[in-house]
Amino acid sequence: MIAVQKKTVGKQGPRPGIPTNYSRLIARELDLAAKQLPSLLRGTGLGVTQFLSEDDLLTVAQQTRILRNAMELSGQPEFGLRLGRRMTPATHGAMGFVAYSSPDLLTALHAVQTFLPMRAGFIELHLQQGDERLECILHYREPLDDDIQRCLSEVMVMAFFEFGEFMVGRPLHEAEVCFAHPKPGYHAMYSDFLSGQIHFDCNQLKLSLPMALCRAPNASANHENYRLAMQQCEAMLAQLQADKPSYQTRLKKMMLSRPPGTLSEEEAAASLFISKRTLARKLNHEGSSFRKIRDEILSQQAALHLRDSELSIEAIAALMNYHDSANFRRAFKRWFGQPPEQFRLNVRSNAVRPPDGQA
Repeated sequence: MIAVQKKTVGKQGPRPGIPTNYSRLIARELDLAAKQLPSLLRGTGLGVTQFLSEDDLLTVAQQTRILRNAMELSGQPEFGLRLGRRMTPATHGAMGFVAYSSPDLLTALHAVQTFLPMRAGFIELHLQQGDERLECILHYREPLDDDIQRCLSEVMVMAFFEFGEFMVGRPLHEAEVCFAHPKPGYHAMYSDFLSGQIHFDCNQLKLSLPMALCRAPNASANHENYRLAMQQCEAMLAQLQADKPSYQTRLKKMMLSRPPGTLSEEEAAASLFISKRTLARKLNHEGSSFRKIRDEILSQQAALHLRDSELSIEAIAALMNYHDSANFRRAFKRWFGQPPEQFRLNVRSNAVRPPDGQA
């Protein structure tokens, strides 16, 4: 399993199961500063410190209350569409990483179907595959107020579009979306966010896509064995479970939930609701730095690929998001004191083991 078991929020009531990072994304969409977060958390029983913890989970009631508060704070009836636009694959943790690395959209959607209960257990995804089209049907296992259900449906459909458009590299003009809610007063704005045909007042929430589109190769799946990479990512995430929730640990989790090397220092600081300078100061207090942690993650992943796969050096460099394999080779030699080709030979012959903490 990809997901990591985490501690829960609260001592009574339904078991929490929704990561707080989605609600922190809501706060960022509202452009809230840390001192303004209590207005978003009103009625949830959560404190700001608890809310900002990477290890806490929310109940459905807490998540829907945050969503309602956000709708009121935004003053925008189309808030669900705006929030959904932020739901890039990287925001879904390891589940998003699996989908991002999948060979095609169909495989990615099956991964989402498998791992969605670990991110939002109250939402079910059913895939109905026909000869010509794939139907993605979403069902809510919990009763929701009409306005919350409409907003959440917009978020979910936008998230699926983000997955699909990321993988095929263009708008999903062939898509057909069926919303269960009636046509809202702002219905003309839907075309600003969603491509394809849009229908309202349907009997279920559904996204329909051509099978040919779902089977089109994923341009980002530029390595031979994405499952190996996911297993490695899973193992490292599980290892972090035992660590104390330091800024180093929180930064490592963010880096591991995104494609290698793509998290910027500015984005990391914004996700933690602190400035880049404050993040640097806190990491320095812990005896670390953004670059040091980034190198640690990249060196671990590179070493594992060289040791456990048959990928070429060029393929590994591309997987690690190095646009030039020469730059990857220079970085690798800085990490391990030898070029990647020699490292692979030495490790496989058991002549040299990776330095402690590097693989």
